[in-house]
Amino acid sequence: MEMTLAQIASQVQGQIQGNGRKCITGVAPFETATSSEITFAGSRKFLKRLHETHAGAILVPPDFTEEDDRVIRVKNPQAAFSHVVRIFYPPMPSWSGISPVAHVGQDIKMGTDVAIAPFVVVQNHVTLGDRVTLHPHVVLGDHVSIGNDVEIFPNVTILNGTRIGNRVTIHAGTVIGGDGFGYTPDDGAYHKIPHLGIVQIDDDVEIGAGNTIDRATYGKTWIKNGVKTDNLVHIAHNVTVGENTLLIAQVGIAGSTTIGGQCILAGQVGVSGHITIGDRVTIGPQSGIAGSISDGAIVTGSPEMPHRQWLRVQRSIPMLPEIKKKLGEMEKRLNEIESTLKNTET
Repeated sequence: MEMTLAQIASQVQGQIQGNGRKCITGVAPFETATSSEITFAGSRKFLKRLHETHAGAILVPPDFTEEDDRVIRVKNPQAAFSHVVRIFYPPMPSWSGISPVAHVGQDIKMGTDVAIAPFVVVQNHVTLGDRVTLHPHVVLGDHVSIGNDVEIFPNVTILNGTRIGNRVTIHAGTVIGGDGFGYTPDDGAYHKIPHLGIVQIDDDVEIGAGNTIDRATYGKTWIKNGVKTDNLVHIAHNVTVGENTLLIAQVGIAGSTTIGGQCILAGQVGVSGHITIGDRVTIGPQSGIAGSISDGAIVTGSPEMPHRQWLRVQRSIPMLPEIKKKLGEMEKRLNEIESTLKNTET
């Protein structure tokens, strides 16, 4: 594939500084790009090293002022570069048509260009939109509904009643719509609470590998538009995750908790049940969240605390042995002073 700088600039709403007729044939990282490839420099670190790259074109921020006939100024270089990568390397369909060794049940509504790979199981009363791709060993339960432009990778299980929107990607090994962990104690034993709700996943969501998203006890577990989850994330029954929130690897969210929009939960964050986390909240790695958090907060730790306070606490921890030693010395001196005072009084 070949594109001119002018064509690339038009695709990413960029401003060319050099020759718009120059041809680019591929994309590459900053360090290895050649004169026929495009790369990006989005941070000050790379902008200072622009002379080191041999790239034929470089996507840079709009406030970059140095003269270089290779640059295209764009609002967000990394996002623009991702767009250019997709132009040069469009996704190729892995499967086409319906495999004769797939099982497709009764009362199936299917759009155009649906691909169902070998050993897929589609049960009854399922709806599939246009351009849905189901990779091998995907299982769809009864009454599952899937929108347009959805790709579901191998060994994903999506159980009864789950609703999935448009432009959703679900990576290998994920289970959506399994029962939540709900039991009631009685006479020394635990009895299972029926889970009669569903999971709803809205548009433009990407679910990582090995996720588990439990169905609601009643109502729905709800993953809203634009949510992205990393691998090994667990979302319990009746949780709501707000729009454009990021859940990083090994995050666990207990039941009936609401996560706001545009939040970031870093790796291994654990969130208690029945609490509310506001919009635009950032939670540092390995934090344990036991109570609700207001909009815009940045917290870390277990229990959580403001991130700046947590940083001070972490700096203090290595000093604790020395502090303990000094406190012991002070206690010894105070005891000596008290003893001297008592002797003087007598």
